[in-house]
Amino acid sequence: MNNLDKLISENSVEELSNLLLDKNLNIDEVEKIYYAFDDNKIIVGQVAMNLSQRTSVYNRDDGYSETMVKLLIDISKNRVDMGARWAVAKNPHTPIEVLEFLSKDEVNLVRALVATNPSTPVKILEKFFSDEKIVKDGLSGNPSTPIKLLKIFVSDNDKMVRLRLAENSSSNIEILKLLLDDESEDVKIAAKIALEEKK
Repeated sequence: MNNLDKLISENSVEELSNLLLDKNLNIDEVEKIYYAFDDNKIIVGQVAMNLSQRTSVYNRDDGYSETMVKLLIDISKNRVDMGARWAVAKNPHTPIEVLEFLSKDEVNLVRALVATNPSTPVKILEKFFSDEKIVKDGLSGNPSTPIKLLKIFVSDNDKMVRLRLAENSSSNIEILKLLLDDESEDVKIAAKIALEEKK
């Protein structure tokens, strides 16, 4: 019996949870831990976080594996830990059908994180525009949000929404020029930096 099997058989949740802190832990071992403890809130949450740490917002191919996708699908339906659904909602490897499922989640923060996910289909992003503020606001930083919706955020009352808009790689020159006149110095600076990068 190897060490992992020993920890699983001994129900060593704390030690297994510590193992999951390592994003380089073999994905098959992550899977084994998850299925042994898929009713344990601590383990489910740690597995979801482990999967998040394996991915990169800058390189969406980082960390991809079929095992990861299988785990993301299972965790999205697991009701043991709401925080785990948050991690699935924002993961760029989460399949579209799971994002569609989570876009109807009763917890607004789960929907808000789906709204920030660049893999979320445009039809869902457009639907989120009429959702609660916390969900709608997530669209401002998502590079997949259609330009017609991004333009509306220019006059949003929330400075953080306009700041995310200024930092959104999909904000076009027209939007950025409008943000140069923003009342917030932070938004102006972010818009100026983004405009220079587009030159």
